[in-house]
Amino acid sequence: MVEMTLIYEGELRSTATHGPSGTTLTADAPVDNHGRGESFSPTDLLATALGSCMLTYIGLAANKHDWDVRGTKLTVKKEMVADPLRRIGRLIVDIKLNKPFDDHDVMILTNAVNTCPVKLSISEKIQVPITFV
Repeated sequence: MVEMTLIYEGELRSTATHGPSGTTLTADAPVDNHGRGESFSPTDLLATALGSCMLTYIGLAANKHDWDVRGTKLTVKKEMVADPLRRIGRLIVDIKLNKPFDDHDVMILTNAVNTCPVKLSISEKIQVPITFV
C-alpha cells in the first residue's frame, strides 16, 4: 500500500506528498471552476495518470519484445460535461509511436494500454477513445 498525504492550502488549492519518495505536487481548481488554474486540476491529474499508466504499459510490452519505444509521445485531451453534475466526459488519447510498428505489434501495444490499471479503474461513463499514429 502506498500512502499520499494531502493538505488543503486554501483558495481551492492543495498540496500532495507521495509517501515513499517525499515528492510533492500542487493541485489547483481550474479558472472555470472558481480556481486560479495555476497547476494541474484534480481532473487533469486523472488524465495525466491515465497517460502515464498507458506509457508504462507500452514500456512493459516493449521490454517483453525487446523493442525500443523511447520517444513515444502520448497526449490526453480532457472534455468535461455537466450531466447533471460536472465530471469528465471523455479522455481522448493519441499515441504517436517513435517508429513504425506492424499491425501485429500495434495490436500488442493496444492490448497493453487497454489493460493498464488506471484505464481499468475509470468509470464506463467516461469515454476513452485511443488512436495510434
